[in-house]
Amino acid sequence: MVTITEIAKEKIIELRQKEGHTSEHNIRVGVQGGGCSGLMYDLKFDDQLHEKDQVFEDKGIKILVDKKSLLYLAGTVLDFSDGLNGKGFQFVNPNASRTCGC
Repeated sequence: MVTITEIAKEKIIELRQKEGHTSEHNIRVGVQGGGCSGLMYDLKFDDQLHEKDQVFEDKGIKILVDKKSLLYLAGTVLDFSDGLNGKGFQFVNPNASRTCGC
């Protein structure tokens, strides 16, 4: 299961409206090969549901995860930081054995 924090929910709603998406556009979360730690996170709006997608809903936001990515993302919390160290979404993943600061 993938969940989101309250601040991430608010930012998703804000960005969805700002980019002109409708409430039919869900959040798609995935992983891709690459990056200095071996995998990179992918986050985007998507209004398509694929056959092998897993669908989670947290705080009224539907989260789509493809089956392959779910192996790496199970238990992940999507957060948003607006602090001094940068602004953006953060993946708090209990399965990550190492992370990248770049």
